[in-house]
Amino acid sequence: MKAKTRAIVLLSGGLDSILAVRALQEQGIEVVGISFESPFFKADKARTAAEQLGIELKVVKLKKDYIAMVKNPKHGHGSAINPCIDCHAFMLRKAKGMMKKLKADFIATGEVLNERPMSQNLESLKIVEEESGLKGKLLRPLSAKCLGETEAEKKGLVDRNKLLDIKGRTRNRQMELAAKWNLSYPTPGGGCLLCETEIEKKLLDLFKHNETDDISLDLIKTGRHFRAHGQIIVGRNKEENDKLEKVGKTWIKMECKDVLGPITLFRDEKDVKKAAELTAFHGRTEGKKTKVIFWNRSKKDTKEIEVEVPSRESVEEIRI
Repeated sequence: MKAKTRAIVLLSGGLDSILAVRALQEQGIEVVGISFESPFFKADKARTAAEQLGIELKVVKLKKDYIAMVKNPKHGHGSAINPCIDCHAFMLRKAKGMMKKLKADFIATGEVLNERPMSQNLESLKIVEEESGLKGKLLRPLSAKCLGETEAEKKGLVDRNKLLDIKGRTRNRQMELAAKWNLSYPTPGGGCLLCETEIEKKLLDLFKHNETDDISLDLIKTGRHFRAHGQIIVGRNKEENDKLEKVGKTWIKMECKDVLGPITLFRDEKDVKKAAELTAFHGRTEGKKTKVIFWNRSKKDTKEIEVEVPSRESVEEIRI
């Protein structure tokens, strides 16, 4: 093996990707991690993992081309709106484009054969290799002995005999390795919002109305979402109200005048009455009527409207 072999590893911060890094480090290979951020997942776990592993981490923010892929993936969606096969290929293409700058000899991932029925069966792994432009070049250290030999192995950059043959959905062997190497890791699952049915509903609504701007996407997991003429978002607690205040600075803001209640954001002026009703419904209102105030923050013109508190049935009719 040549000196200072350098690998890029796609690092999510989950158990499998952590072990993929350490398996290469055990062979004296220098590793740089790449993680991705979007409105649907963050790189916080990857940052923690990189610190534990003692490696450099590059965080790449995914933009409009990623959203376009999520909307119309070549290989379809999973149980929700998660385009796992296309997503993996997309990220690997990004990583491939960074190889020269990072002086990397090859790319590796923490994928495990047959661990996930849709995205990690043998056919899917081959599709990801093909469409990322890494056919025969993508190393999966945890399942390498169950798969074909890669260029990195053939060139002697990696010792195949020291790689692993893990496959299947149970993670007993991974947990044993983590204990052996004294590695901590987060509880599996819960990383990507695209796997959640509630996010799917909201995102499909945004796609339908061509509202995939940065603010709409950033607020997709914040508040109660409704659709009248346009989108209306009602905060559920102080933390969400604070985020609506911070992020939605170009939207119209509304709140109850005389009682405690949520922050509501909307941007279509035709929705003033409907947004006011939703604000009143979710506020600590008493009686049939209440007053709310609203203002377009770019114009700073505060207005007031009195509305009747709507029925639960009418509220649910427009909930996304």
